Amino acid sequence: MGMWSLGLGGVGAAIAGLILANTDFLLTEPAPATLEYLGNADLKTINSDKRTLKGKTLWEKSGAVVMAEASELSSLKPQLDELGVPLYAVVKENVGTEIQDFRPHFAGEIFLDEKQAFYGPQQRKMGGLGFIRLGVWQNFIRAWRSGYQGNVNGEGFVLGGVFVIGSGEQGVLLEHREKEFGDKVSIESVLEAARKIVVEK
Repeated sequence: MGMWSLGLGGVGAAIAGLILANTDFLLTEPAPATLEYLGNADLKTINSDKRTLKGKTLWEKSGAVVMAEASELSSLKPQLDELGVPLYAVVKENVGTEIQDFRPHFAGEIFLDEKQAFYGPQQRKMGGLGFIRLGVWQNFIRAWRSGYQGNVNGEGFVLGGVFVIGSGEQGVLLEHREKEFGDKVSIESVLEAARKIVVEK
């Protein structure tokens, strides 16, 4: 009787673990990012001129769509160009050929955010349980089929997001935080928020 109870208890614990890992119950709730917080982020250019600038310079006059570790929004580049709204990516590290491998999948300018401000103000990590989430595997297969393979170098557990930020003091018009690796923002929501940006001439 004791071995059966122990075995059933182990199976029950495994099932409970799978269920919990596939819900958002264990995820840290994201703290909303303020315009001031994102605007004070130190971003570095990736190209040869190697300069550092404050985040707010990206959207001061024209607003911006800023992505922390995402590439699918490149399909919006023509519509964003029509609106006069730039598209940027912010990455948390530059390990090996990571950024060079990312460039073919992204149509905008890429900046390095070493202090990971665009991943905060309260940083969220998926952790090892992420690998038993069904959604993570679906997102991995989708990315692999589209030709983006990523890598296993560097820090890979911090969750990213997408921000649509208005010009001047218009504020953060849309904030999407990943719930798991590869969680995508609604393209329609990004475009709808971008249309609200007042571009200064």
